Amino acid sequence: MSINIGKQVLLQEAAAIAACAESLSEEFLTAIEWIHDCGGRVITCGIGKSGHIARKTAGTFSSTGTPSLFLHAAEAVHGDLGMVTQNDVVLLYTHSGETDELVKLFAPMRAQGAKTIVVTGRPESSASRLADLVLDTHVTAEACPNNLAPTTSTTVMLALSDALAIAVMNRRGFGKEDFAKFHPSGTLGKRLTLRVRDVMRPFASIAVVRPDETVIEVMRSITSAGVGAACIVSSDQALLGFISDGDLRRHFLTSPHLMQERADSIMNPLPSTIEPELFAVEALEQFQHLPKRGGELPVVDGKKLLGLLQLKDLLQSGIV
Repeated sequence: MSINIGKQVLLQEAAAIAACAESLSEEFLTAIEWIHDCGGRVITCGIGKSGHIARKTAGTFSSTGTPSLFLHAAEAVHGDLGMVTQNDVVLLYTHSGETDELVKLFAPMRAQGAKTIVVTGRPESSASRLADLVLDTHVTAEACPNNLAPTTSTTVMLALSDALAIAVMNRRGFGKEDFAKFHPSGTLGKRLTLRVRDVMRPFASIAVVRPDETVIEVMRSITSAGVGAACIVSSDQALLGFISDGDLRRHFLTSPHLMQERADSIMNPLPSTIEPELFAVEALEQFQHLPKRGGELPVVDGKKLLGLLQLKDLLQSGIV
């Protein structure tokens, strides 16, 4: 029974969002233009559940390249209207369009010279008549069985606000690099900023051997460095080959005198490598598509060995 109710609510809200998408009009395009061309900030305003949507929308705009802040409707008439300037665009959220605290704000905001956009489910309401522009979020009914609790209406408000923010972001040409500037911490920031060179173990801290050294020296070098593979290099630090723990195990099964053999006799002369400037998240994808499963990749610039990227270090970096 509970699962059926859950499905019913989700389907009803999804249908309401789809209906909103189908009814988008010139007003939506005008809102994009006003916000994109705004010389000040986008100020979102609301109270109650609509206020929560307004606050979230301010955060979405701010993180996608449009300076924005939230203005609480009740606080606005007690001095916070000083936040509003003639260069701002104000998005006011009220499903009924009759919320007293919001309706009172249109006159002073007009006096300030700010443009007002009301996001409402009732385009014939008092707020709609007072606003410069109306974005319609009409729904036929709330998901609440009593048709009282704001559910479907707030979902459509949120979805329309996201659509507006992303449309403006797209018009600005706001890309990954821009996004990373506003999200320097956490998983998201790391996925957008962390590169292979930031995670790799540097040349001085990995197992590096010459091609004429013995396999026993390869093993000693791997053990000393605490890694899972050795890089075979020339005198000018060019990568010549690669020997993993797995390579050693496979050769031990076929050669009883392996310990005294030269490193270049068992190395892989054409190993998979990775570049230092690649994003760490792209490096993780490269590990997933290696022709042979492995936990290490030599980091090279051209042919020069710079370090070793270990899968375990990549996973511990916080990108997932």
